Amino acid sequence: MNPRVFREYDIRGVADRDLDQDFADKLGRAIGTHLSRAGARKITLGRDCRVTSPRLHQALRHGILSTGVSIIDVGVVATPMLYFSVFHLDSDGGVQITGSHNPPEDNGFKMLRGKSTIHSQEIQELRLLIEKNDFVRAEKPGTVTEHSIDDAYCKTVQERTLVGPRRFKVVVDAGNGVGGIAVPILRKLGFDVTGIYCEPDGRFPNHHPDPTVEANVADLKAKVAAIGAEVGIALDGDADRIGVVDARGRIVWGDQLMILFARAILKEHPGATFVSEVKCSQSLYTEIERAGGRAIMWKVGHSLIKEKMKQENALLAGEMSGHIFFAHRYFGYDDAIYSAARLIELLSQSDKTLAEHVDSLPKLFNTPEIRYPLSDAVKFEVVKRVVERFRRDFKVIDIDGARIVWPDGWALVRASNTQPALVLRFEAQTQARVSEIQKFVEAELKTIEKVCQVCHRVPA
Repeated sequence: MNPRVFREYDIRGVADRDLDQDFADKLGRAIGTHLSRAGARKITLGRDCRVTSPRLHQALRHGILSTGVSIIDVGVVATPMLYFSVFHLDSDGGVQITGSHNPPEDNGFKMLRGKSTIHSQEIQELRLLIEKNDFVRAEKPGTVTEHSIDDAYCKTVQERTLVGPRRFKVVVDAGNGVGGIAVPILRKLGFDVTGIYCEPDGRFPNHHPDPTVEANVADLKAKVAAIGAEVGIALDGDADRIGVVDARGRIVWGDQLMILFARAILKEHPGATFVSEVKCSQSLYTEIERAGGRAIMWKVGHSLIKEKMKQENALLAGEMSGHIFFAHRYFGYDDAIYSAARLIELLSQSDKTLAEHVDSLPKLFNTPEIRYPLSDAVKFEVVKRVVERFRRDFKVIDIDGARIVWPDGWALVRASNTQPALVLRFEAQTQARVSEIQKFVEAELKTIEKVCQVCHRVPA
């Protein structure tokens, strides 16, 4: 068993290398044991469309049932639909089999105990149960009930979206993941919606299902331009990340969407609290406070953001990567389909187009997320040393990695919790200053990386 598949907020690895049937069966036993000891009797189970999901589903289900926990199987669904099933069916938890936005050869598991996502130490407890072979072995196995939640989910999204009078064209690119259900939902809200790559295909033949990478939204931009649409919506593989492009082909990043959503919510709820993460633009925090809201910077990760939202009673949270969490009129989990509906709501109630809203955003210069390949064996040590190095001369926010602050900009170096990589981002008041900060930080990073590679005897 590869212990590194047990990550900060989910379990994830290369399916044919790390996640064989034996592992999935034991993981099912660990999940069932963990949840049953917490009083669970019935959970929901879903999966995405990856080619390895059916075998993982079969083995995981067998393991869970062996502990006496029963399953409501909701089939092939988007991750937010699995989350919805836990609320709608009032189950004691849930598991979604998904590789999210990762390459097609990857897969993984997102888990809930009750209405809360399992993360951090609780995920390590599952690993310990497997290592100790410490499983509940029920005299009578649990039962399986198959139950579609598609109609209930669609109805709920529609009922919690307050559409205004204006209409416009929308394009949805589901990336051949499981988010194609967004198309009929938006059509029922009264909009002219064109779908591309909405047929589930776990090989992702048209482009990688990660809308944070500009190359992956090229076809969406082209379709928006071709049909004169106002907005393009991109979904990741399991539809918990949203990407947006406007009529001019500009990407509207997650932190920019947060500003638009926060402005709208603050008109209804002055003084509301919002949570976002260390990758987000400083303009997000500045704009929320300027509009009378309370902005909290927090760690990256859907599980960690949801927990912080509850602690702070936040109405909205979001990540630059496109995870948007609405507690305002919704359940507080990341749902790209509902976020798309709320964007359509916002625009339909406004006399401004999306492009005009984007024009109103603060003008700062920044990079997208930059993935810096680095082995899992050393990435956390590298980040630790980055914090130590830059803290000698600069202000460093170490909530999650190192956010290094200058008067006119900042840089971020943090370890990815989903890939063997560091995540970098840079922002400043001019493009020249962005380049200057980036060049300086990357040079220091390469020096630190070489030291750590030697210490851990990892090939460069």
